[in-house]
Amino acid sequence: MTKTFPSLSRRTLLHTLPAAGALTAMAGSVAAQSQGPLRGTVDEADVQPLAIAIMISGTDPSGNTIGEQLTKVVINDLQSSGYFAPIDPRAFIETSLDVNSPPTWENWTAINAQFLANGRAYINANGQVQADVRVWDIYSQKEAFPGAGHMITPEQWRRLAHKHADAIYERLTGEKGYFDTRIAFVAESGKRGDRVKRLAMMDQDGANPQYLAVEGSGKIITPRFSADGTEIAYMALSADSARIFLYDLEARRGEQVAQVRGMAFAPRYSPDGTKLAFSVSQGANSDIYVTNLNTRSLSRLTSDPAIDTSPSFSADGSRIAFTSDRGGSPQIYVMGADGSGARRITFGGGLYSTPVFSPKGDLIAFTKQSKGRFSIGVMNPDGSGERLLTSSYLEEGPTWAPNGRYIMFFREPPGGMPSLWMVEVNGRIERPVPYTGGASDPAWSPLLP
Repeated sequence: MTKTFPSLSRRTLLHTLPAAGALTAMAGSVAAQSQGPLRGTVDEADVQPLAIAIMISGTDPSGNTIGEQLTKVVINDLQSSGYFAPIDPRAFIETSLDVNSPPTWENWTAINAQFLANGRAYINANGQVQADVRVWDIYSQKEAFPGAGHMITPEQWRRLAHKHADAIYERLTGEKGYFDTRIAFVAESGKRGDRVKRLAMMDQDGANPQYLAVEGSGKIITPRFSADGTEIAYMALSADSARIFLYDLEARRGEQVAQVRGMAFAPRYSPDGTKLAFSVSQGANSDIYVTNLNTRSLSRLTSDPAIDTSPSFSADGSRIAFTSDRGGSPQIYVMGADGSGARRITFGGGLYSTPVFSPKGDLIAFTKQSKGRFSIGVMNPDGSGERLLTSSYLEEGPTWAPNGRYIMFFREPPGGMPSLWMVEVNGRIERPVPYTGGASDPAWSPLLP
């Protein structure tokens, strides 16, 4: 008799069978401040987005307004974070600025700007797009932090905007940026029950989507980035097999990993990129294994008669969170990276799956099914402090931004196609991720070099 989790997922069984810490920011309007910009621990329920004006000028030799294009991307990045309120450029009094000179302060206080990001974009002597940007503290009437100049090849101009947005986000919030990243995901098309599932990748803001020609036949699910972002592990699921492949993004080719008896699924890299954890199903049982990617040696971590799946390494690589029904229903357990000391951490009622450690190591994101609905939530690594961030008919597959501040997941309405969504770790910001078409199983890359 085949063993299954009781109604854990409306799509697939755990995708496999068959098969913040405090934010540093400034709150309040310029008029209300008496001590200058306030930076400190934010009251999460009372955050006021920073009012920032962004103006990057410049054209390329063909007359294309590259500065305006960069400005739009930086505005979109910062606004989507929920911690910035970019001012409409049509409200600007001063519309022409020298990047090397301070602005006319009263022109920006008049429109309630707290900060001004002023820059110039051009094609440098090496043929690269370069943008020099300075950020001014309007209240203090001085430069907020030293200016930055980034450059990149013309076809990657959007990355130039993301890099400047990351610099602004980091310096004004105290958190690492996350805009210059990519999302690997499963692009879905076709009718329900006969969906075509392909490995795809795009920028975190939905731009530049592309399909990746991968090895392995069947449906592609559960893509996962390596620690350095140069590889994607994924599972190819067919009627009689489930195999794991590693796809080299530079070479644009893949190879099968972990030659094991049974069906291999749910891959996840270790933080140092040297190991890959996954599950192997043999008959009615599945256990967690780890392979060393340098030597290809294989170690079995669990040997329980239950279903153990969805392994995820902690940020320091010392622990693994996973899902198991060894207690009678799917719950989240944590064990040592060598398989020792497994213990259950979820006792909140409902069915738990897809645990993922935060890059900071301070939280575990998860999927929970309770009372006919699915939720994305976070908890402390010991299972305490559970918080549900978002809930709907069906949502699964959380993945962390590299700064540990945002979670992406997919949501599917009754009878509809899945789509990607993003939520801030405190539940303040929840929004769809732009992509035209069905999309599921997102994986967030580290910051690009």
